[in-house]
Amino acid sequence: MESSLNNACPILMTILILSRFYPIRGEILIYGMFPKCPRPTILNEKKLTSSVRDYLSRRVLRELSEKRGRGTELISLYIPPGRRISEVMANLREEYGKASNIKSRTTRKNVQDAIVKVQQRLKLYEEAPENGLVIFCGAIPGETPGSENIEIYVIEPPEKISLSYYGCDDKFYVEPLKEILEKKDKYLILSIDNSEATIAIASGRNIDIKDELTSGVPGKTSKGGQSARRFERLREMELNEFYRRVAERLNEVYLQNQDIKGLIVGGPGPTKEIFLEKDFIHYELRKKILTIIDTSYTGHQGIKEILEKASEKLQELEIIKERNLVNSFLKLLSIEPDKVVYGLKEVENALLSGKVKLILFSEALDIFIVKIKCSNCNYETTEQHTFQETVILPAKLSSTPCPQCGSTSLHVAEKESLLDKYIEITSEKGVQLELISTATEEGMILYKGFGGVVGILK
Repeated sequence: MESSLNNACPILMTILILSRFYPIRGEILIYGMFPKCPRPTILNEKKLTSSVRDYLSRRVLRELSEKRGRGTELISLYIPPGRRISEVMANLREEYGKASNIKSRTTRKNVQDAIVKVQQRLKLYEEAPENGLVIFCGAIPGETPGSENIEIYVIEPPEKISLSYYGCDDKFYVEPLKEILEKKDKYLILSIDNSEATIAIASGRNIDIKDELTSGVPGKTSKGGQSARRFERLREMELNEFYRRVAERLNEVYLQNQDIKGLIVGGPGPTKEIFLEKDFIHYELRKKILTIIDTSYTGHQGIKEILEKASEKLQELEIIKERNLVNSFLKLLSIEPDKVVYGLKEVENALLSGKVKLILFSEALDIFIVKIKCSNCNYETTEQHTFQETVILPAKLSSTPCPQCGSTSLHVAEKESLLDKYIEITSEKGVQLELISTATEEGMILYKGFGGVVGILK
């Protein structure tokens, strides 16, 4: 690897893994494949922290959403699993014929060229992948009219899609993909009282009811005497057996879904606390208990009530994690300042020399390194811009005179995200990278007080 972040090999963005599109002969593939770089870099998704994966998924959506065509030239194609590719190809041939009726010669050519490119890509598939296939393709305008480039984005979604769709517009139809790619941590939910228990997994907007159990235990008796005490003993035994059955089923669901982020237990009255006091649930699952919620209901309604009341708590958990990370850095800075480093250049040097074990990177540090060149002379410069600035930069440069020759021939030659480079290098070196929002005071301190990036040394 070169001795500078600026020379790091660009990497291809993959869904929920990487964050920048890398063109290969006019094509962009987005399904876990990497381009043949001069120094190929393989990123291990398991090495990426959840904060990085979440941020990169948002970047995927942002990049696709910002793409615009000059007319209705951008194709969006959703193919659900199970649909025959031959049927899709037949539909595309039909759409190619319809496109011949487009009046604008340029639009007609761009649409037909995009359809052909999609057909070429589909020839690589005998059938739709397990989760389906999403393809975006179309002519993306360059700096001047006639400089359009046909770009194609092939996506194998991380979850199954049910939508079958073909459309042409001036933008890509990303909304269905957005629903899939939005952050969807999985939570195991238990709603319980003495009469029933409901077990569910919640992910995003989806609630999957896994099981419903009933106790069959009658309510407490109001009568006194020996028979009442015997009745209570039998009742306690039956309740204990009910708790055991609930725990066994809860453990089964957990062992089948060990990627859950946590367990949330709720219900009316003290039953939930009594249940948790028993030594019935799996020891690993017990470590994942996030919170206990008081509710008015059980069953399906109780699950919904738990999620409504827990939403604020779950958000707090993410904030607490961020605060703890920044506060750990601040504490170390005060007692062992030689164990930390901050500032872009300083962190870069420490990272490349292998001295860093953890990097905190502010999400607000949305920096792109842009290389600008003049087509008329040998003028070249490098600037830093935000993502939004890079969107309008080509149009701005088209009317900006070159400082060296005075011509209006400036253009963007290269654009690289600073975060992408950090992701690549930290993944290769096994360095933990955490992204910190500015939603907390600590996050703002990181961004404004320390340049947005700090490192904790080994």
